[in-house]
Parts: sequence; C-alpha cells; structure tokens
Amino acid sequence: MRFPNQRLAQLFDALQNDILPQDELARRFAVSTRTVRNDIQALNALLVDHGAMLVLNRGRGYQLKVNNAARYHQLLQHNAPSQRVPRTSQARVPALLIRFLTSAFSLKLEVLADEWFVSRNTLQSDMIGVREWLERYQLVIETRPRYGMKLFGRERDMRTALTDLLWQLTLDEGDNAVLWQQALDGNILASLEPMFSGCLTRLHIRLTDDGERYLRLYCAVAARRISEGFPLTDFSADPGDDDVRQAARRIIAFLRSVTGKAMGAAEEAWLRVNIAGRRQVDTRPDMIGADDGDSLVDYILGYINRHYNFSLQDDAQLRADLLTHIRTMLARLRYRIHIPNPLLSNIKQHYPMAWDITLAAVTSWGKHTPYHISENEMGFLVLHIGVGLERHYNVSWQRYPRVMLVCDTGNSTIRMIQALLLRKYPQIEVTQVVSLREYEQRQRIDEDFVVSTVRLSDKSKPVVVMSPFPGDFQLEQLGQQVLQDRTRPYMLEKFFDASHFLILDAPIDSQTLFRQLSDQLEQEGIVGSDFYPSVVEREAIVSTMLGEGIALPHSLGLLANKTCVYTVLAPGGIAWGEDTAYVIFLLAISKSEYEEAMAIYDLFVTFMRERAIKRLRDSTDFAGFKTVALDCLSRL
Repeated sequence: MRFPNQRLAQLFDALQNDILPQDELARRFAVSTRTVRNDIQALNALLVDHGAMLVLNRGRGYQLKVNNAARYHQLLQHNAPSQRVPRTSQARVPALLIRFLTSAFSLKLEVLADEWFVSRNTLQSDMIGVREWLERYQLVIETRPRYGMKLFGRERDMRTALTDLLWQLTLDEGDNAVLWQQALDGNILASLEPMFSGCLTRLHIRLTDDGERYLRLYCAVAARRISEGFPLTDFSADPGDDDVRQAARRIIAFLRSVTGKAMGAAEEAWLRVNIAGRRQVDTRPDMIGADDGDSLVDYILGYINRHYNFSLQDDAQLRADLLTHIRTMLARLRYRIHIPNPLLSNIKQHYPMAWDITLAAVTSWGKHTPYHISENEMGFLVLHIGVGLERHYNVSWQRYPRVMLVCDTGNSTIRMIQALLLRKYPQIEVTQVVSLREYEQRQRIDEDFVVSTVRLSDKSKPVVVMSPFPGDFQLEQLGQQVLQDRTRPYMLEKFFDASHFLILDAPIDSQTLFRQLSDQLEQEGIVGSDFYPSVVEREAIVSTMLGEGIALPHSLGLLANKTCVYTVLAPGGIAWGEDTAYVIFLLAISKSEYEEAMAIYDLFVTFMRERAIKRLRDSTDFAGFKTVALDCLSRL
C-alpha cells in the first residue's frame, strides 16, 4: 500500500496500536481537526482492500478495526515502515542536530531538503536554531564548497551535546522513535539497565532516577561513538573515591565487551567524574569543612539577607542541603558536565520569587569566578532556597478576611458568636463589634463582610446572618465568605493603578521601554536613579519572560521607595529575548513592603494558569484590564 503523502503514513503508524482522539492527532501533526477527519477518510479508502478500517469510538477516539486478519497481516508484512519526515521547524531542528552529531562525513543541505520535501532556504532558517544549540557546547559547523557542512569540536563536547539532546527528546511529548534509531545502536539502552543497577547497588552508589537514566544514556552514546572510531583521548581527572573508580571500571569493561574496542584511561576518567558529579551524598553540617562550597553558601545566604531581608544563615538544614548540592555542582562546573533538570520550566513559572532571589545572589557571585552556572543548576538551588523561605517566612502571604460583628443582644451572645467564629475559622480577623444602631449610622463598611444576629440594610458588603447556635446552612454561608480568595484581589487593588498603566500603540524595544517607565517612576519618587541600570542588568542575566507572553522585568534587589507595578500592554508584541511579550509588568518593590508584595507573583501565575494573556492584551483601558484580571481571580 502506497500513501499519497507522508502525513497519512504517519497517521497510520500512530493508530496501529493506539486509540487517539482527533484533538490529539491534530496537535501531533500540527493540522486542524477538519484535516484529521479528511485524512481518516483517505486512509479508510486505502485500507478497504486490506481488511481494516478506522472507526470512531465515542468518548475515546479513532481506533483501528481489523475485519480480515489475513489480509491485514499480509499488508503489514509487505508494507515497510515509513521513514518519518519532520514537518515543522520544531521537529527539523533536533533531526538536523542528530544528523550532524552522528555523521562522520559532511552533510549537504540540498540533499536533506530533497529527502524531507522542503526548500534549501527552509533548512537554512532551521540551521539558526541548530547553531545556537551547538554553541552551548563549543561546537561549530564549518562549510566547505562542494563538500558540504561538517561539525567540529572536542569529542566529550560532542557526546555531551548528543546526550543532552536525546534526554530532551525523552521529556518532550510525541513519537521520536526514528530519531532514537538514528542516534543509538540496537538495544544498547536495554542491556545497560540491569548492569547499571546491579553495579551501583553493590558499590552503594546512590543516584537519582533521572541521574541514573542520564548516565545510561551517555554510555549508550559513548558506545556508538567508540564503535565508529571516535574514542575520548584528551581528558584526565583526580582518582576520586574507590567505589566510584570501581563502578567506572566495571561499566567501561561492559562497554568494551559491547563495542569490541579498546578503551583508554580518558574514557574511564570522564565516566568517573560524571558518576561523582551526579552522586547523592548524605552530609551533616558538622561533616563539611570550610572549602569553596562552604564559602559559596555563605555568600549566597549573606546576599539574600542584605538585599532581600530574608535571614537564612542560621538554618542548619538549608546550609547542609545547599552544601551537599553545591559540592557536586562545583565538580560539574569544573569539568563542564551538564545535568538535566526536568522541572526547570515549572520551577521558573511557579516559584518566581525564589528564582529571582537565587538568581541575583548566584549572578553576583558569578562575576568573580570563571564558572557559568546554567539554568538547570540554578533550578536545583532555587528549590533549596524556596524550602528555606517557606520554613521561616510567610512567603505565601495571604490577606485573611476582615469581619465586622453586628449584635444587638447581650454581651454573652456576642462572646459566644465571636468564639464560634474563631474556633471554626481561626484565620478570621474580627476588627470590631458594633450594635445595630451603630451599623445603620455607618456610611461605608471597610471590612470584607459582616456577621450579624439580625437582618441588616444593604451597604454593599455581604452579610451572613447567624444565630448563637447556627445550623448547617448558616455555617455553609459563612464558609463561602471565609474561604473566598481575597489576597490576589487585594494585591490588584493596592499595587495596580491607572496612572501606572500604558497601552503601546507604536513599536518599541525593551531597553527604551525600561528607560521610559523608570524615568516616570523616578520623577514620582517611587524609585531612585539606581533602579533603571539594575533592571537592565537583571534582564541581561536571563530573560524575565514568565511564559505565555507575560514578562516581569524588575531590579536586582529591593530598590524602590514604595511598591508599585507598572502595567504595559503591547498588542503588537515586543521582542523579549527569543520570545515575544504582550503583557509586561515592571515590578518596583520596596523593603518595607517586600513580604506582602511577594504575593504579587501569585497574580501572574494565576494569569498564566487561566490563559488570560489574550484577554488582558486586548483591554482598551485600565478599567477593562482590571475587569479581566478580577474575572480570572474569581474562578479560583
């Protein structure tokens, strides 16, 4: 059976052993659901003569139904597996990387263009992403006339780049089986698993599951490179612990038997530092000496205390956790060992405050050292700092409900109801107890809601009527008011205002925008002259893009005299590093309000979770922006 186009072949492969809904198929192949339905009809027209058809299983998706097993089996026997062609730039970049990292010869883009049914110009555009990836590993592609393009660099950088790429493919959704077949030989990974587990267990070497999987992946890559005549020859390292040396020797012996090739001391040394760099060590604070790791921990915790008013130096558990991680991290930095962090995007999006604090401290230290700490390493440090903050500070600040109690009976009844409220919901803050007459004389109510023993006139605040011995219905009404989120609306009301709201109607770059906003805040006395340079410096370290088109530029440290959020909507988008920002929140946070203002970050995470970027971007004024924001918050 011959398919008229590559997508039908891929669709047939996807549905042979799985039931998939049309939404998932549309996402996988980057087409509309209507195109999926048309492709299913085309496939059924081809399959009708081969004893099979695709049927829609309501509530589950499309399923392959075999009516004639003999004819269908004959089809599978004669139909060779289709060579999958990457259809999007996102798919072509890793495919190109695999080709360059596994090819011993030069590659010509025109040959690949014919193979993948795209133009040479399209592949030239994809090569931008390929070169950016390879630059991280000091690898370069050289072009020679009539010969094509070839990758050059150190062997250990080649292996690291290929291992990291394959690791990233394991984290990404989608079927990457063809890329894996191109990158690795046979069932090498499956054969490595039992040998690895047994070796590490016998020698009492403890790794995380991700760390062990990554090392197995590296060994599979090393096996291919060695078997193709690319040994590692230019590396040496300290002998290290005896158990790590033994583990490296046993793994090298296994690879020698698999590849049939001799292996030098450099192979064992590089594997040894990779094992040591990922090993988990249980270390007590009294077991750690005053080495470089200890100095780095002191610097980080001291910086956080000086610039953010969080005192964590006396947290023995945090110090021990940081030292345990930093000791192995420094070894990885020294030998340029890359370690993956599968939770990095989640850490950046859901712990933005801890991320900024840690990033500022580590970047300040990095100015005086030749090491560059990657975002993956930064993410692990952020988790430790975040736990320390939660242990000692109310970083998840909440605004608890403020309640007015109205009671027109005796003092004992008042005390009974007040005690009931605090026992049932201890987070309630009863601001004052007033009589019915005093309530009626009030022009406005500042509290969030009112609890009363009698019915009251409406003063634009919710009223919960309670008896001294309330029933289930009254308690349910009370619970609805108490458990309502008031923190985020309060943040919105306190730190956002129309005078610090801007809709861009002309193109502008981020640097010019920073200058324009900072100048206004400085004229108003909200920030000083050191604010703008600090915002630019922070953006240069790593992009402040939170995700979903939302950017959070801010200074390094708490430099504002008063906390303020400047909201900028850019309907046309602003280039923000490799991304585009449509909603920008410039944060100016003061030391006097830092703990309360840290809850602002929850607002932005909520906007992302609610996928509110388009609605926020399309707001025509501050009132419209605020309406959309409150609507997002009301659905929590």
